Amino acid sequence: MQRLTKSLRSLPFPAGKILRIPLGVRREYSSETPEPVELSFDSYTGENPETRPPLLTYHGLFGSKQNWRGISKALVRKVSRKVYAIDVRNHGESPHSSVHNSKAMSEDLRLFMEQRSHPNAACMGHSMGGRSMMYFARKYPELVERLIVVDISPISVPRSTGEMTEIFDAMVSLDLSPSMSMSEGRKIAREKLLKATEDETVDFIMLNLRKDPDSGAFSWACNALVLRDFLTRFDKYQSNLEELPPYTGPTTFICGSRSPYMRREQWPQIQKMFPNSEIHWLEAGHLVHFEKPQEFLTIVSEFLNRTD
Repeated sequence: MQRLTKSLRSLPFPAGKILRIPLGVRREYSSETPEPVELSFDSYTGENPETRPPLLTYHGLFGSKQNWRGISKALVRKVSRKVYAIDVRNHGESPHSSVHNSKAMSEDLRLFMEQRSHPNAACMGHSMGGRSMMYFARKYPELVERLIVVDISPISVPRSTGEMTEIFDAMVSLDLSPSMSMSEGRKIAREKLLKATEDETVDFIMLNLRKDPDSGAFSWACNALVLRDFLTRFDKYQSNLEELPPYTGPTTFICGSRSPYMRREQWPQIQKMFPNSEIHWLEAGHLVHFEKPQEFLTIVSEFLNRTD
């Protein structure tokens, strides 16, 4: 897991009932003005009365709603909220779009809430998803009851764009015959990706490989071509964020002490953007919620149960 975080540094990017929402029609958008897309999600409900606004979660780059499955199932036993684990655009079972940035992902979330008549919600995001949630909270503060940011800074991120470009290039150029079995295709894809990065990262990316049961065609669940093209534009995140007012609602940052995604010296500057914020450091790397699940759950559930 620690080696996985090295490759992703360039981007910020059993109780409970689950309702599964099928994949919708994939659409393409060519305008830089973000048109919202309808997102795929899993919803989790527990035995507690849902007396508080729901929790909406966004995952990180190459991830999916499945990343939040275990945490979501545990949370609904501890809080009086419904939990939505969402596939962000260009990932998982959500539609592919030609636009990928925090502004677009915020519009997707606004539509998601509007369609379900949620006047506000608690929002939680990891890495790329955390940056999107921070943007959403500052763009639409009236929609965000409280905010949880998991191991990502709004100011800067470690960079290794060369390595990330190699990963995306390997994904985009992959050419697998429909006649191949899934295991054969996985073997070839894995060998190609290993030329761009190390084992753990490859294993994570391979969760995105799909094979159509009818045509036999292989594809990536994440929109590798668009993600590669938008890679350099993530540098504009802070300047776009600075155009928005601070978010004054309750905010907590949960960060890994061994992760490079949050730097302690940036905290005073971050508090100016989120003046009602606190920070928790766990002995972990970038995947805080995987490496320290119990500590993470305790912090999140206590924060969600607060009434401030």
